[in-house]
Amino acid sequence: MSLNRSEKQAVIDEVTGLAAKAQTLVMAEYRGITVADMTRLRSQARDKGVNLSVLKNTLARRAVAGSAFEVVSDQMTGPLIYGFSVDAVAAAKVVADFAKTNDKLVIRGGAFGGKTLDVNGVKQLANIPSKEVLLAQVCGLLMSPISRTAVVLGALAAKKGGGNAPAADAEVAPEAVAA
Repeated sequence: MSLNRSEKQAVIDEVTGLAAKAQTLVMAEYRGITVADMTRLRSQARDKGVNLSVLKNTLARRAVAGSAFEVVSDQMTGPLIYGFSVDAVAAAKVVADFAKTNDKLVIRGGAFGGKTLDVNGVKQLANIPSKEVLLAQVCGLLMSPISRTAVVLGALAAKKGGGNAPAADAEVAPEAVAA
């Protein structure tokens, strides 16, 4: 089914908008994937905030012209699925994880920060922990010296006997007074 000129322009405008917001583009060849597997991949991508699109390569080249993803326009050949993501690692992670379980999805490359990524580059990008995990690791590193200091001060207080010593002016028990 061919698109008329206005429909093609609408597709180009939509993809140009995606490319303007995205940090990462991942391209993968999907030849031989069943409809059920493709539906599962799209569902996983939606959950992670990745926009997956099957586009005509000429329309994709026109859409990324002038953007940071123009560096991969020469690789846009064959039946490709394009994954755009605002999160730097989300598209790479979704496609690479799916490719591990489905050998018919072949990663072809991608772009990040105006630089071309080969297959290994996409896989390395996919191995970077998520933003939440990185923030948790930074918080742990920041808390580590504080908690170590608290442990050392607690040990010093216990060693000197100042930590749990009974108060000198504590009330006398009523039974002791009656005797």
